[in-house]
Amino acid sequence: MAQYIPDETVAEIRQSLDIVEIISEYIQLKKQGKHYMGLCPFHGEKTPSFSVSPDRQLYHCFGCGAGGNAITFVMEMEKVGFVEALGKLGSKAGISVPETGYSKSGQAGYSTHHKKIEAHELAARFYHHLLMNTEQGKEAYDYLLRRGFSPEMMERFQLGYSPDHSNVLKGLLEKRKFNLQEMEEAGLLLRQESNWDLKDRFRNRIMFPIQDIQGHTVGFGGRVLGEGEPKYLNSPETSIFKKNETLYGMHLARKEIRKSNTAVLFEGYADVIAASNAGITNAIAVLGTSMTERQAKIIRRNTERIIICFDGDNAGQDAARRSAQILEQEGLIVQVALLPDKEDPDDYIKANGAKRFKSEVIEAAVPLMAFKMQLLKRKKNLQDEGEKLQYIEEVLKEVTYLSKAVERDFYLRQLADEFSLSLDALKQEQFRIYKESKRYYNDKRNDSTYGSRAKRWGLDSYKNKQLLPAFQNAERMLLAHMMKDKTVCMEVQETIGGDFNVEEHVAIAAYLYAYYAEGNKPDPGHFINQLQDPDLIKKASEIAMLDINKHLSENELVDYIRQIKNYPKWVEIEEIEQKMKEAEKKQDIQSAVQLATELVDMKKALKK
Repeated sequence: MAQYIPDETVAEIRQSLDIVEIISEYIQLKKQGKHYMGLCPFHGEKTPSFSVSPDRQLYHCFGCGAGGNAITFVMEMEKVGFVEALGKLGSKAGISVPETGYSKSGQAGYSTHHKKIEAHELAARFYHHLLMNTEQGKEAYDYLLRRGFSPEMMERFQLGYSPDHSNVLKGLLEKRKFNLQEMEEAGLLLRQESNWDLKDRFRNRIMFPIQDIQGHTVGFGGRVLGEGEPKYLNSPETSIFKKNETLYGMHLARKEIRKSNTAVLFEGYADVIAASNAGITNAIAVLGTSMTERQAKIIRRNTERIIICFDGDNAGQDAARRSAQILEQEGLIVQVALLPDKEDPDDYIKANGAKRFKSEVIEAAVPLMAFKMQLLKRKKNLQDEGEKLQYIEEVLKEVTYLSKAVERDFYLRQLADEFSLSLDALKQEQFRIYKESKRYYNDKRNDSTYGSRAKRWGLDSYKNKQLLPAFQNAERMLLAHMMKDKTVCMEVQETIGGDFNVEEHVAIAAYLYAYYAEGNKPDPGHFINQLQDPDLIKKASEIAMLDINKHLSENELVDYIRQIKNYPKWVEIEEIEQKMKEAEKKQDIQSAVQLATELVDMKKALKK
């Protein structure tokens, strides 16, 4: 669709933005040499293989092959078309993008999506105004003050109040010309069963706007004011609001999460707001549901460490354990902040103050294994011999799943000291449990010398990759130089033309010839922007990210061209050698001699 937008506009937007800054809004990047590395957002991995080049303004994943520039990245992440991605980037750069590039269906799809978000933003502002500035919202405002919510907190989290009337928001949306059917689909309106009329979904509730990672309001959580059921009401799943991939407060906390390389996970809105007020600005929460793999991946892309701070009762601690398991599987270092029984973070802060909460709860968080031991212990009567043995057995099972030998040894010694047991006996029992566990059989099946380590380190995706043949490497290196040097490209066009041996390389070379013929200057990012085929974009991005010498020497150029041109001849030689073997098997001496002569002549020609 690039042809619908002036090239000058596309180039201006690309040149005004830094790809590292754009991608950093979605994943955590760390500088490694000339490039930045992070966890690929397009496939699951625990070891970073996603590389971003600030010099070339390109990205490439060495795990799944994804690649491109800032525009293709936004297209992939946001699941939008070229024009919409360009519009998003243009708004960051302060450059307007004409809407002429949309097809009718594409424009309608974009408009509906945009309108749903726009309506949520309007509703959030409306509810917030009612809470902060009107007599109608005074009861809700006073209730929040009594609960310890300061006006500053209400402003920061844009808290609001939905009045106890069925058509207030509906009337505002109608007045602003929103399509009411779309507003029902967006979850702001609800259809009454009695007369099938639409009414406001949220009534007489304190409103907690829920934002996506970019800060757009996509849903609401509403707590009833006074008596009423349900006590909490959330927006339904919609095209703009996915509960399993949204984290409350993430848009506000993300900067501090990356700065401290730590996130603090809570159970609900009130806990996040109270923690933020207590100075813990890297606080986020799940949305009243269990932690999902998708949420864990989002957290892992932004940090390496997480502290879970759930309610101190059994239900909260069990939820913490379940969440910890999912987070750990995504490669996060998990710690758990312990609260007194039956207390939640909000209550603890009110009773003990922000300073004690920070120092005695959050900063005193324990490793996950220590938390599991405490959780197992609180469910047992250790005065009873049978339950004590049961506890030891359960701890040994957990120890079995620790990946580091030092950790296993540490907790085994701790267990031995606590119960005056022989360390050797515990190690023997732990090994017996290990042999009976699934992990033992998985390790054996994976050939533990490589398989289990490869999986743990995120290397299993590379296991079956083979080194590329010389001719293919020559083509890749040559194309990389061609993207950065017009003179090299012109020389290759004269000597090789379209005679590359890999089909994708033929296509990239053809696009490069056309690109320079149109008067464009060497710019890999700009060139890749001209490509339409997603597979070609990936391949061209991978090639553009290759480390090459600044200047291509004449000897290198000649060598690359020779390898590319000679490859078909070597294929022909192999075919003749095969025919010669078949002739010898059939004892066809005349054919074998003739083929041998051909081979000698061909090999001589290749050496010239």
